[in-house]
Amino acid sequence: MSNLEQGQLSTRDYILHLLKTKGAMSTKELTDELGITVMAVRRHIQSLERDKLIDSKMVRQSMGRPTAVYCLTEHVEDFFPRKYHILTLELLDELEEHFGASAVEQLFEGRKDKLLKKYDASMQGKDLAERVSMLADIQNENGYMVELEKINDEQYLLKEHNCPIEQVATKYQHACRCELKLFESLLGDAEVTRTDCLAKGGQRCTYSIKKKKK
Repeated sequence: MSNLEQGQLSTRDYILHLLKTKGAMSTKELTDELGITVMAVRRHIQSLERDKLIDSKMVRQSMGRPTAVYCLTEHVEDFFPRKYHILTLELLDELEEHFGASAVEQLFEGRKDKLLKKYDASMQGKDLAERVSMLADIQNENGYMVELEKINDEQYLLKEHNCPIEQVATKYQHACRCELKLFESLLGDAEVTRTDCLAKGGQRCTYSIKKKKK
């Protein structure tokens, strides 16, 4: 990493980059690399351990006592960029080129049907409030950063501040249509309307959910 790139990172972030690029390192090695005091390095290490981003293990030395080295945990995965969407788009483009747009749409429909099968049983016997709450939990677990606002007992706003498939949905809008249909199926007796969409340049994806009139 260049000095410029290092300067653009906090010390905490730079430690993560060092462990990613160099592998496990001791406190002394980190101190030498960072050029700060041992106490400062230890404070950052304690913070990163507390957040479960790094872990320690004891390593035997050729001479002297074993020493602790630090390495990354699986919880740090989201810290480093992974451009999975590029591969996904390339594969979808290939599918569309060889089999047509309908093949891509069938793929999204199949994904929607699998998600419906996965979650529908747990929704059965629940009222609208419970279903909406469960839907928010499902979307949060899948990385959508949901904010749920209750307007009244029969109306809610479900706001998704993040879309894990935004780059894909921007090009293939059928993904968004399938999400809307999934919500309608899971919520049962509710009218679901998307009023804002990240894939169309919106600030968030917002769904208005209203109980259907009898």
